Amino acid sequence: MQLFHYPLCPHSRFVRLALGEAGLDVRLVEEKPWARRRDYLEVSPSGETPTLLERFGLAIPGAATIAEYLDETYGEAMGERRLLPSLPSERVEARRLVDWFGRKFHDEVSRWLVHEKVYKARMSAEEGGGGPDMAPIRAARYNVKAHLRYVGALARGRRWLAGDRMTFADLAAAAQLSVVDYLGEVPWAESAAAKDWYAKVKSRPSFRPLLAETQPGLPPPAHYADLDF
Repeated sequence: MQLFHYPLCPHSRFVRLALGEAGLDVRLVEEKPWARRRDYLEVSPSGETPTLLERFGLAIPGAATIAEYLDETYGEAMGERRLLPSLPSERVEARRLVDWFGRKFHDEVSRWLVHEKVYKARMSAEEGGGGPDMAPIRAARYNVKAHLRYVGALARGRRWLAGDRMTFADLAAAAQLSVVDYLGEVPWAESAAAKDWYAKVKSRPSFRPLLAETQPGLPPPAHYADLDF
């Protein structure tokens, strides 16, 4: 398998966590989503990351589609570790939260922080690069507080975000927050319950490769890789 990804793309991180939980080996291929490389567009016409390329050539684009594919193809072999629950109502809740974090949290928080603080610094002027615009950064900083309180509310009432077992919902949420945390933009004081939940997910073996990676010229805060932050 190959995974076309960008290290600080939260959708890519979600898939990397899911692959790690499934115990699937994958070769990582770094793809700059803003570059719209011709060869990558042939694999994923949107040019967005991530895209999973199966060993037999099937290209699966998009984090949510990849998650569903992994469950359909490899989920049964995971047994009790399967990332979608067995009951329909529980699957609905897990999928609802995957959508919430992959769409709403991303659109209101991580998308802006990553674009302004990461992508623009690496894009050429022709590609739209340059200094960060503080207006969307301020909006993301405001929005993340409400999202963190929502995570805390879920975590206080359940063992995991979608219920009694870890699901794709936890990985989707943790992937988004991990990127924002890398950029030093998560106000953990807003919710002790959210912080405790994140520490639980962060301590899983699937998370270790993410915590070990750093970006040139953009180091994470000291607490980023600390499991007892």
